[in-house]
Formats: sequence, C-alpha cells, structure tokens
Amino acid sequence: MQTLTRVFNQIAEIENVFIPLSDGTKLAARIWLPADAEQTPVPAILEYLPYRKRDRTTDRDALNHPYFAGHGYAGVRVDIRGSGDSEGVLRGEYLKQEQDDALEVLDWLIAQPWCSGAVGMIGISWGGFNGLQVAARRHPALKAVISICSTDDRYADDIHFMGGCLLLDKLSWYSTMFSLNTAPPDPLLVGEKWRDMWLQRLDGSTFWLEDWLKHQRRDEFYTHGSVCEDFSAIECPVYAVGGWADGYSNAVFRLLECLKCPRKGLIGPWAHKYPHVAKPGPQIGFLQECIRWWDQWLKGKNTGIMEEPMFRVWMQEPFPPRPYYDNRPGRWIAEQAWPPAHPERKQLHLGVNTLLETDEAASQASLILHPRQTVGLAAGRWCPYGVTPDQPQDQRLEEGGQLLFDSQPLERDIEILGFPMLDLKLSADQPQALIAATLCEILADGSVTRISYGMLNLTHRGGHEKPVALTPGVPTKVKLQLNGIAHRFATGNRIRVALSTSYWPIAWSSPCAAALKFDLGECRLSLPTRQPREADKTLPDFPRPEHAPPLEPNMLEGEKNAWTICHDLYTDVTTVRRIENEGVRRYEGHGLVAGGWRESRYSIKPDDPLSARADIRSKRQYSRDDWKVSSETRIVMWSTRTHFVVRASLTAYEKEERAFARSWSLEIPRDHV
Repeated sequence: MQTLTRVFNQIAEIENVFIPLSDGTKLAARIWLPADAEQTPVPAILEYLPYRKRDRTTDRDALNHPYFAGHGYAGVRVDIRGSGDSEGVLRGEYLKQEQDDALEVLDWLIAQPWCSGAVGMIGISWGGFNGLQVAARRHPALKAVISICSTDDRYADDIHFMGGCLLLDKLSWYSTMFSLNTAPPDPLLVGEKWRDMWLQRLDGSTFWLEDWLKHQRRDEFYTHGSVCEDFSAIECPVYAVGGWADGYSNAVFRLLECLKCPRKGLIGPWAHKYPHVAKPGPQIGFLQECIRWWDQWLKGKNTGIMEEPMFRVWMQEPFPPRPYYDNRPGRWIAEQAWPPAHPERKQLHLGVNTLLETDEAASQASLILHPRQTVGLAAGRWCPYGVTPDQPQDQRLEEGGQLLFDSQPLERDIEILGFPMLDLKLSADQPQALIAATLCEILADGSVTRISYGMLNLTHRGGHEKPVALTPGVPTKVKLQLNGIAHRFATGNRIRVALSTSYWPIAWSSPCAAALKFDLGECRLSLPTRQPREADKTLPDFPRPEHAPPLEPNMLEGEKNAWTICHDLYTDVTTVRRIENEGVRRYEGHGLVAGGWRESRYSIKPDDPLSARADIRSKRQYSRDDWKVSSETRIVMWSTRTHFVVRASLTAYEKEERAFARSWSLEIPRDHV
C-alpha cells in the first residue's frame, strides 16, 4: 500500500487542547495542522467521537488527520463530553447535548487564528451519524460532511431493530459502550482530578440498555437524531459512503434520493471500516477522494467531483461463500442520479420449492414453514468489521429450518442494484411471529452464497409506530424489503429465496414458536435489475490508497480471538461463543498501557424461543508506572413470553482495590417484540 511521507514534515501537532463550553465543561481535542496555518489559515476537518483519542482510535487518527493536514487542512479529533479526556458524563447516544456541544466546538474552531472559518465533518459510524445530525442544525461554518457507515433512521436501520425485530447488536454494542464508559481520563492530561472525573462517569453514565429496551416502537426516543424526519434540514453538501459487507449501506440510497443539497454516494465491497483500509477489498484512495470533496466545498476549488456521476457502486461478482474475504471480485459502476429515471424490476413467483417466471403453477399451492430457532447461525454478524471471520458462511448450513425456493439455472446473467422486495401472503398460528428471508446464489458446485437478507416482525406489518397482533389463521399480505445490494447472478447459477421464522443470533426470537402458512399464488420476489452499460467501462479508476505513516505497534500481549458454535446433545442447547481480545498495548510518546477483551455467549434450543439467552462479559485496563485502573462488566439477558429480563453488573478497580460497584436487575414488558 502506497503511503505519502513527503508532506508530513511541514505539520504541527497539538497533542491536546481543552475546548471550553458555555456551561464550564471542557472537551479534549487533538489537532494536526500545517505548520504555517497561523500565517495562512486553513479549513478545519472535525471528527467528533466517544472512542478515546488517546488510545482507542489513535492508530486510525494517525493515518487520516495528518494526511488532511499535509494537504492544507486542520485535522481536529474531539472526545465527546464524558469520554476520553473530556469532562462531563456521557449519558446516551446522539443526545441533544452532544449536538449542542458540537455547535460550540464549531464556534471555537472558527475563532482560532489558524482556521479560515470553514469546517467539514467526517466520521464513520457514530461520527457518521453525528455529522448528519449536526448538519441538520445548520451551523453556518459547517460547509460539508462526509458520512461513512451511518444511518438516517435510528429505529429501523441501526443496532436496535431491523423490520421491527430486536437486534442482538443492541446488546453487544451496548456492552462496548458500557465498558468504555468505565474508562478514566489520562492523569497526564487532566491532572489530579482524574479520579473524580472517573468516579463521576462510573456513577452518572447510567445503564443505556434500559432505555433502549423500554422503547420498542418507533417513538420520539428514536425519531430524535433520525435525520429522515426532515431531510430538508440538511443544506450543506453530503458525501454518503457505505460498504456491502457492513450493516449500514441502506442509508446511502435514501440520502441520495431524499436530500436536496449537493450530494454524492459511494458503496464498495467493504465492512465497517474506512475504505482505504477496509476489507473485503479492493481498498481505494479514499483520503484523496476526501481531499477532492473538501477542496470543492471548503476551499471553493472546482475539482470536477460534482460533474462526475452521483453514485459509484461496486457490482459484486459470484463468489464462493466465505466468512472472511481479503477481496471481493466485482467492478465499479455508476449512476448519474438516484433513483434512476427508469427503474426496471424482474418478478419471480414462489412455487413449491421453486422460483417461477409465471405464477400459473403456484396459484393453488400453499406451504407451511415450521419454526426452528437456530436458523441464522451461518449469518455472520449484523455489522461485520471484516477483520475476523464475521461474514455469512455457506447457506447450506441453514437449510433444515427454511423453506427454499430455487430458480432454474439462469439462461443469462442478471444484474441487480437496489432493494430486493418480497410480497407475501401468509397466516400464522400465533399472534406474534417474525419472518426472515435471504436472497442467495447457488453456484455450480452447490455452495450457496448469501447476497442479501431482510427481516420483519409481523406485528409491524403496518408500520413501526403502532404494532398490531396477528389473528391466528387469518391470511395477511406483507411486504418484506431486503437490504440494498449490487450483484451479478451468473449464467448457469440459480437464484434462491429462503424463508425462516428466526435469524439467531442476529435477532431475538419471537415469544412463541409460530408456524407460517404461505399462499404461494400471491407470493413473489421483485429484483431491481440493471443492464450493463458501456459507460461503466470508461469510469476512471480510484487511485491507490494513501495515508499518513502508520504508528508502530507496541503490543505487550497479542490479540486472541475465537468464534465457535457448539451443540450440546445432552441439553439440546446450541451456543455461539465469541472471544474478542484486543490484547494489551503501550502507546509510545505518553506511555499509556491499555487493553481489553469481551466474551459473548448466545444460546438457544432449536424448539424453544424462550430458551434464548445472551451473556456478555467485558474487561478494560489502563496503567502507567504505579497508576493502574480496570473495570469488569457483565450483561445477561433472557426473556419470558411477556418480559425481557436483564441482569447486569459493573465493578471498577484502582490497583487491586474495588473503587466502584453497581448491579441492575430489570424486567421490561415485551411490546409486540
């Protein structure tokens, strides 16, 4: 991978500066900028996160922000209130307080002698979310945003719910924040008050999962921070970026369609990482693309970026199923606008174990899908990171609990771009049920690659605001949208739709084991087809990845990761066990030693949805010389037919002495989930 080095000897770095807010709180920032910026002011690029600039994001920051500085910008990395070395307490995600603070950070930036008065925001995931959210607040200094792996809808397209089904990423992601909220600031930066700040965080950050579980409908809790509530509020230009292997690609389509400001979209093969380092590859020169965007909107240069197609997409090729890819074969395509002016869709009808070009053979047929709670074990993660085997395996592993509908071998290639859709007519024998659907390609050797998937809590068939129970035995029509995708189904291969009543451990199980009956005469798959174009062959390639020189790692203990699936024949319990151990590292320059690990166990019985159980333990540690702190957290969750049950604990230590401890015992009513 090519790296730029020549420009970085002209960079000044401010290792830490405290930004004062109007309520007296100070936020910690790290800044890279051209050495002559006070004589020749430059625009600022803000990345605003709760992930600890001092240690947790330092490797990534070292690649990105000095690169921006080397190209005439100030790279500014700020710890959100209550995180890292910033004062205060972080009481939840995407709060109004977070946005208000960001507006004051923008005020502070444009008041600095090295800032030209123009600011851009960039970020992935949380930083992609708040870039859009702050843009909707219309601060005059915020001139453009690059939002990577983010969403416009906090209810329907985030870690919380998918089609009204409760995602287990709600638990696993909260375990991350639960653990990070126990982390102290660095005494080298904040001085003797570090302990008071630490204890304030431990005592005040609350147990976010309680609020998350209490809000099971799309209410004001989730509409706050969902920019889809008013797309018109965003007026500055937006570059929306995602990856097919990530959990957050759908929003790119909606942002391109619904925003009215200048906008561009880019979706590659990537998982949840920046595109210049992400896997599956190919990686691209994403930082160069960022500079073109910033030059256009923050410096007023015509870089030509807005004369290019609005939407660049990686059209994936058929490939054997693997839980980890270095590279995903495909080619770049482009759309001048989204949605296309003349969209095309191909209809395939669900017959008895087949996909048909017409519905004649299926018109009188019906099939019953019997429940099996272990479908989904081969699904990978809802949000893969691409650095471990966390993507879908061969889908033949799932067949025992699914209804399968396979096409005949294709007589020609079929390329799709957009959202596949299933129209289904079904009835259930219980008042609550979910349906999961996968769209797959069956290769010549019989292996099955998952292309896309979707889920729907059937009580949410009319919307997420007011769920309605099913009437057992009464047919109902539902629409199930699958995740957006670009893919070429190859001649000779077959298309498969697979249906199940569970997708564990992606989604929590329904409260009862429901069987579904499908009236096949009114069940069809609609594919968003796209014809190959000669213009795609002339698209310029993205340049090779560039970045600032990486930091040299100083690992005291190496990473140790594992992912196992075990079925106990004595108990009939299937357990997924994940160990994510980031090791222990000393950060050169300031000597902080930091490390952490998490062990997650998700268990269930094939015939009992109420056997579902999640158990997640985490530990974090920080030290330097004779200073040492650590914390241990645990979250255990199971459910009855009527309630979610949660037991959680937090214990923090200073050296070997317990400094803080708290436990939670919750029983939260299930609301059609």
